[in-house]
Amino acid sequence: MRQFLVPAAVTLDLLCVVVFVVLGRAEHHASHVVSGVAETAWPFAVALLAGWLLSRAWRAPTRVVPTGLVVWPVTVAGGMLLRVLTGGTTQPSFIVVTSLFLGATLLGWRAVAALLRRRAGRPATPPQRPAAP
Repeated sequence: MRQFLVPAAVTLDLLCVVVFVVLGRAEHHASHVVSGVAETAWPFAVALLAGWLLSRAWRAPTRVVPTGLVVWPVTVAGGMLLRVLTGGTTQPSFIVVTSLFLGATLLGWRAVAALLRRRAGRPATPPQRPAAP
């Protein structure tokens, strides 16, 4: 099971970025052509991978702290920086929406994973106390 954890976590993180891009492009009536999605997503995907390297996410890929709290801001800031360096724009509203959406999704799936871990660690029924003599 452990050997699937890192690829699954990378996939979920990349899916968060792709969903963000697809929803954003739909909101602005841009086409969903694969090349358009790739053109918009690549800065954030590269920054996401930088966040993975910086946080050493492969050690604890599903943890909110520290992994998610490093991956999220690195993805947002790095993605914005790469957009600017390649001639893209970064309006304040775009930065806010990007931060909120990627924060909710990159931290959100990790929070769900933590909840599932906690539930899996607890017994299905509470232990019974022996009757008093």
